[in-house]
Amino acid sequence: MGRGGFRVGSGPKKGAKYTKKGEVKLPPIRKIGGIPEDIISDAAVANMDPLNYMLKVMNDPLVDPARRDRMAVSAAPFCHPRKGESGTGKKDEQEDKADRAAKGKFAIGKSPLALVK
Repeated sequence: MGRGGFRVGSGPKKGAKYTKKGEVKLPPIRKIGGIPEDIISDAAVANMDPLNYMLKVMNDPLVDPARRDRMAVSAAPFCHPRKGESGTGKKDEQEDKADRAAKGKFAIGKSPLALVK
């Protein structure tokens, strides 16, 4: 008796659109330069740049929590860059640590011939 693997005729049929139970499909959000278009238009109405507008809405306790969360998610890439985007990786960090350690008490001393002369 077979266990697992490919079985002919199993799985969703071609063209079927399945969603998980309770899942809600949201319309796609148009983005301009990584910022959703509706935030840009709201910021223009408030006469602010988009990042300051997102931070203002995010810190306002009277705003709907779902909207505050959305603003926080949208503003995060502009306030906190990812570790890999800063230009230094793990290897660069290791080299920097090794260079700093080599300058302290573990620095390379003078050769014996220089001491004798």
